[in-house]
Amino acid sequence: MEIITLKLNQKHHGAFYFMDGEERLGEMVIGIKDNDLTVYHTEVFSGGEGKGIGKKLLEHMADYARKNNLMVIALCPYVFAQFKRHPEMYADIWKNKE
Repeated sequence: MEIITLKLNQKHHGAFYFMDGEERLGEMVIGIKDNDLTVYHTEVFSGGEGKGIGKKLLEHMADYARKNNLMVIALCPYVFAQFKRHPEMYADIWKNKE
């Protein structure tokens, strides 16, 4: 069963984890400070390639940002590229639109 969970430490740093049963197939490393959610890195691990896991993590992060009134700082090259490619989908949460 596929599931995405968010785990944060006491400093609000952590990641969204894409799990298939007990196997972690991907993660999106983030930090939250004030009203900003910074995405640092997205990675899909061996065995997860070609399954749309990066996109699923991106959608989950975007939903989380919207539900929690957060603006996204896209330092991760993958997230930045997707925001730039599809600004109509992410303009409401994209903070660093360069």
